[in-house]
Amino acid sequence: MDSEFEHQLQKLRDKIGSKTPHQQQHAAMLLAVEETITEQKAAVEPASYFAALLTLMEQQSGSGSNALSNAIIFLLSVVLPHVSASMLRAKFTTMMAVLSQSLDLASADVALLRSVISCLETVLLAQDASSWRQPIAQGTLRSLMQLSTDSKPKIRKRAQEAVSSLLSRPPPPTVIHPAAHIASRFVLEMLGNAKADTQAAMHTLQLVKQTEMLWPADEFEGLCASLMQLPRLNTPYVATLAFQALETVFASAGESLDEDQFRDLLISVIDLKPNSSDSATSEAWLNIIQKGYIAYAQIGAEACFQSLPDLVDLVLPDIELGKPSTRDAATRCVWALIRECIPDSKLGSDGVQAIIKILAGGLSYRYRESWALVFLLIAALFQRLGKFAHPSMDAVTKEVANMRMEPEFQFKDEADAVLGAAIRAVGPQVFLEILPLNLDGGQSQDNVGRAWLLPLMKSHIRNAPLGYFVSTMLPLADKLSAQSQQFVSQNRELEAKIYNALSQQVWALLSGFCNVPVDILDSFTVGFAERLANEILEVPATRPAICGALQTLLTAVHALAHSDLANGPITQQQALAAEMHLARFAPDYLAQLFNVFAQSPGSSRGYLMDTITAFLAVITPGEVNTTFAKVCAMLDQALKSHKPPTAAELTERYLEAHPPPTAHTMTDLAIVMAPYLDTERAQMLVRAAFVLANQSEDAMLQKKGYKALSRLAAQTAESPARQLIESVMTEQLIPMLIESAGSVGAGSRRDRLMLISALARNLADDQLHFIPAMLSEAIMGTKEANERARNVAFETLLVMGRRMGQGGVIHMATVGGDSEMAAEQDANIVEFFKMTAAGLAAQTPHMVSATIAAISRALFEFHEQLDVQFIVELMSTVLMFVVNNNREISKSSLGFVKVIAVVLPKDVLLPHLDEIVPSICKWSHEYKNQMRLKCRHILDRLARRLGLDAVAKATPEEHQKLIINMRKREQRLQRAKENGGAQQSTNGDSAQAKTVAVAATAVGKKSFGSAFEDIIYGSESEFEDSEDEQQGGARKKNDRAKKNKGGRQIESGDASRSGAWIKEDTDGPLDFLDRSAFTHFSTIDPAAAATAKARRARSEPKVRNGKFVFDDEEEDERKAKAAAKAAAEAAQDGASAPDAGEDYYLQSLTSKEGFYRTANQKIKFHKRKAGDSDEEMGIASDNEGAAPKPSVTKKGKGNTGTVYGREFRSKKAQGDVKRGNVDPYAYIPLNPKTMKKGAIAIKGNSKKDKRTRSVKG
Repeated sequence: MDSEFEHQLQKLRDKIGSKTPHQQQHAAMLLAVEETITEQKAAVEPASYFAALLTLMEQQSGSGSNALSNAIIFLLSVVLPHVSASMLRAKFTTMMAVLSQSLDLASADVALLRSVISCLETVLLAQDASSWRQPIAQGTLRSLMQLSTDSKPKIRKRAQEAVSSLLSRPPPPTVIHPAAHIASRFVLEMLGNAKADTQAAMHTLQLVKQTEMLWPADEFEGLCASLMQLPRLNTPYVATLAFQALETVFASAGESLDEDQFRDLLISVIDLKPNSSDSATSEAWLNIIQKGYIAYAQIGAEACFQSLPDLVDLVLPDIELGKPSTRDAATRCVWALIRECIPDSKLGSDGVQAIIKILAGGLSYRYRESWALVFLLIAALFQRLGKFAHPSMDAVTKEVANMRMEPEFQFKDEADAVLGAAIRAVGPQVFLEILPLNLDGGQSQDNVGRAWLLPLMKSHIRNAPLGYFVSTMLPLADKLSAQSQQFVSQNRELEAKIYNALSQQVWALLSGFCNVPVDILDSFTVGFAERLANEILEVPATRPAICGALQTLLTAVHALAHSDLANGPITQQQALAAEMHLARFAPDYLAQLFNVFAQSPGSSRGYLMDTITAFLAVITPGEVNTTFAKVCAMLDQALKSHKPPTAAELTERYLEAHPPPTAHTMTDLAIVMAPYLDTERAQMLVRAAFVLANQSEDAMLQKKGYKALSRLAAQTAESPARQLIESVMTEQLIPMLIESAGSVGAGSRRDRLMLISALARNLADDQLHFIPAMLSEAIMGTKEANERARNVAFETLLVMGRRMGQGGVIHMATVGGDSEMAAEQDANIVEFFKMTAAGLAAQTPHMVSATIAAISRALFEFHEQLDVQFIVELMSTVLMFVVNNNREISKSSLGFVKVIAVVLPKDVLLPHLDEIVPSICKWSHEYKNQMRLKCRHILDRLARRLGLDAVAKATPEEHQKLIINMRKREQRLQRAKENGGAQQSTNGDSAQAKTVAVAATAVGKKSFGSAFEDIIYGSESEFEDSEDEQQGGARKKNDRAKKNKGGRQIESGDASRSGAWIKEDTDGPLDFLDRSAFTHFSTIDPAAAATAKARRARSEPKVRNGKFVFDDEEEDERKAKAAAKAAAEAAQDGASAPDAGEDYYLQSLTSKEGFYRTANQKIKFHKRKAGDSDEEMGIASDNEGAAPKPSVTKKGKGNTGTVYGREFRSKKAQGDVKRGNVDPYAYIPLNPKTMKKGAIAIKGNSKKDKRTRSVKG
């Protein structure tokens, strides 16, 4: 019996103890039916349930027992989807007679009608075309369509789903459903009465909207006409539904209408264009236009293209005036029209010119808020036109470039996308004719420098002629380099660096020109090849760019030469000829690259190795073997004189400045040639690798030895290298690995494990002893500090498990050499787990922890192949280690519990919940190593799978607070979810931003590791994330009421449109007639941007006197308010002044050169820094009526004008504070003039305050 069917029945059986009467009735009826099936000794299958229920239904007809009938029909709705179609066709008449009696809308309840509808849907879907011609089937469909307009929402929704499913799936071999005429007549009838019964018409439109079917051709035009009349009823929701229904109907318009009828229909739709402010209706209308014209282009491409410019002109204002959702829909519509409705034969026609002119109008200031969308459309037009974009779109290209060069332009990324599309369309040569780089130093108005185009061109040059780089760009790079050298000779370092950087950027374009150029044979000449080789050898700065370009060229040509692609930039024959042409230069390039590789430090060798690999792929096998023989001879010579590097030679600074030893270099070159060797050369490499693997004194050489063997073992079975490895595996390789296990360096373990994995994947039946011999090493590898080594160790374990699962015999005596272990063990997955579990008896916690981690990974992979009883025994054994006091062991054990909480069935977990939960709770109060968070995460997963009540029942009494907290968190999250679903944003921009943020978050949280890593490591922070999400909304504040500073808002009468600001930080008045004036307009509040920038600046610590100093935001805000208040009061006092724009009094108080008058009307200047507050200096303004402070006399008479220690006074509380200054332990400065020898004088406000204390030495 089907597992899904059994699962549904089990859910019904569990309802026998439900408190709901009808659920109890359903469960009791099911148990009674099963008992009947058992007594009759019938097969337990869906057909038996169907026969028993049908018999009961026939017996209950006319008895008047509604409860039993309801239960029987409900069970029938569950059973019928699993009954064969032939049986349903045989019992069609009986089923229709029985179910039709329950379609009484007056007496039947909602649940019964939904069950009846489900039964009718299943039975009718099983019928063939002949059955649909019977009146009973047609009458049943009419009844279902009548129910689809019922006032009860649940019945209506279920009936609409059933009708949509029936009509969308016609019985084979028919294409149009036999009952399509019945459906169309019903729809026409309901839509014809739309004015009288609007509610029924809306329900009918919902039905048409979700029904994807081919409507009859003779009634299609009438259906479209009826739908076109509905928007004229001036009912917004009906108009929206009508447009959405038309969108669905248009899917079959091509098969039902000819070209003239389609054109007339589209013209009628265009006449119904709604207002842009009506977002819902506008979006539906735009979707109709998009799908309709795409279908129209398939019928009549020429006629469709003729009307395309007018249509684009009609839709484009929606991008300007519509709401954000309408703008997006309009952009999608125009984008689809450009891509689908411009035929290839019309790419250079006048119609395209008209479309270009219309889209160019979108670059005007009136579209400023939608420039990003306009740029998207222009880029799409470039992509569609290709080379035909020149010269038609040259003016658009220049306009976008001029906008992009404005310093305050906000859509630079979008403009770069347009220019990148232009480069791909017309090619770099034409593009640079339109927008010259002008790197010769001239910066006049007609000769604008565009060095910023170089990085942009690097990313978008494809399939361009290589000859243009050779003839134009290469001389430009030489000229810039020569200019840089000239500046160096003149000691103008800044200019030299600039021109050198420009030269390097020109060289960086070579990679794009090498991306499958069409003129390889003509442009990649001997002279150009020699120039590149000399640059690689002599100029280290250009070496990465040239090597990357050569790698791109070789890889692309080799891939095209050995593929069957018919639509590539060059044909396969051209690619083969180009590969042979490049192979002529390969020996010379390899010689140069080998020399550069030997002289380069290890950190800068990666791109050189990639380039060497690319050349080895195109060179002939004979040349590879000849080159390898030379390399191998140099390796033997280097090994004879090789000495292990000293500690000083292993430092990072030394390695970055010096090349590795010759033995290391030759080994790397030999390894990269391993896949291309014949049998003789492969034997040479194997012998060398054996020698290198035993170099325990030099860990790097040992690592390279294992890497060479793993590279040979990873080749295909037909390769000579792989066959050689198989021939030496039993006699030499496996014994060498077993004997050298104790002398493996830490850096060599990953490559050694890769070798073990490659060997274990293809072990013969007489070599399975290799697995238990290497198993402990793979287990220990799971605890490596290096992540890649850990991943290789886990993969090695899985490879061993899969090979054990294939069967065979393990000769245990070969493993340990003990005669008592001469018994043979059968290889299977259970035996693999037993071998792995033997590590649980180890003496060291490290080995025990590694064994548990290995068991966890293997159980996750192979749990479906294990017996439940064995899994239970394994689980009971590992659970003993959860309560171990060693944290390393317990941490791995918790990872095992995570795995079983996910992969094991519920019926296996439930009986052991009393054993699992108490052991977890031991660490629920341990904060170290996030043990508490791990425990809570495991309990949360168990609660989601088994229910929180079951977990609470197994939790000890002293840990019940944790369960209470989990329950509260679940309720809090549920409330937050409900509140979030109920509150919908009315602002389109905010909704769009939230959607993008959610999508970015989902992408950011997506794990790129395995599912096992997701379980063990991937979701332990979800508790913190949920709490942050709940508290995030409370921390947000609304700062829009603040005074705008640095900008002036432009008022707009349309409240639906966002505001704009004019930036007034320019010199002189803003010239609105200037083309660059639009860059001074912003849709973002400049004050808010400045505030955010200042906040970021304050958050960064400053260093004063060797200490980190953090600004106090509250103090800064208080000072700002005080300054604003003083400025306002001063402005009021000076309102009658001739020049109200200047406040000299305020300047005298706040500026560095300010002054004040003493009691004798003498002027005293401030001795302070600019920006210090008045309160700190003790200055009172005249309008406050405070007397000015007297100055300090030479004799100290009178009160001073300065109050010492004022800067340490707390503004909001008593006591002292420190405001980014020295420690407040000496408030009064010591004046050397008042100090006597041997005494310390502390000067106060009067002579009576002077105290002198003798200091005895």
